[in-house]
Amino acid sequence: MARRVAIVNNKGGVGKTTVAVRLAEGLAKEGKRVLVVDMDPQGNASEMLGWTYDPELKPPTISQAIKANTEGAARGVIQPIGWDAPYAGHIALAPATLKLENRMAEAGLSCAWRRLVTALDGADDHVDFTLFDCPPSVFHLTQLALAAAHDVVIVTEADIYAIEAAKRVRAFVEDRAPKDLANPTLTLRGVVINALTATAVQAEQRDSARRIFGDLIWDPSIKHRTSLAEAGTDAVPLTDPRCAEPRAMFELLTQTFLKAVPSA
Repeated sequence: MARRVAIVNNKGGVGKTTVAVRLAEGLAKEGKRVLVVDMDPQGNASEMLGWTYDPELKPPTISQAIKANTEGAARGVIQPIGWDAPYAGHIALAPATLKLENRMAEAGLSCAWRRLVTALDGADDHVDFTLFDCPPSVFHLTQLALAAAHDVVIVTEADIYAIEAAKRVRAFVEDRAPKDLANPTLTLRGVVINALTATAVQAEQRDSARRIFGDLIWDPSIKHRTSLAEAGTDAVPLTDPRCAEPRAMFELLTQTFLKAVPSA
């Protein structure tokens, strides 16, 4: 079974998807096999990895695998990504569309939070890491991922509201997940500061995050760079010469990931 890692924050817009996708890219460049499970109905990770929903072919998505509630159902929704890169074959995708929101209505069903665990049973044995790109909440869709995960990585910005949201995630992982999600070994492995700018306010908030989370803060922080955002919008890997600095930052962050997250 893969080592499963949930990428989380309770606040939107902090760059969870960017970090999830670029960590998947960095791991693939290291020769690791990675499955990205898109747990956000917006489907941004799916799009960023070059996947497009075809309404005529109607490709299966993670929503259908969760709904099936049968062991290994995710095997039938795992697909290749759309990048043209030598390491693209090391990354697979369980994509999402807005229909994933339908699973929210099932939150009250008996053991509904176990459905992703069931769907992935045996389906990700062929990869080294499964990364869950979670929506900006700690409600049902994120809880599905946290019930299935071994580890959690929080993504935040150097912003008071993002940091407060990160603290809520830490509290949920440490206080509620062991009992409510029957996942007592779920472990917070790190906090990534994303989209850092060279301002005094951001520096102050970065230092505040370091005081709050201590050694959980990963280096390097990811600086705000337009080229990184453009690569995401264009659904391309960080191979363009314009992306040299973001590529180097995520290569270093990948090394931090590999040191902090145990292998499967």
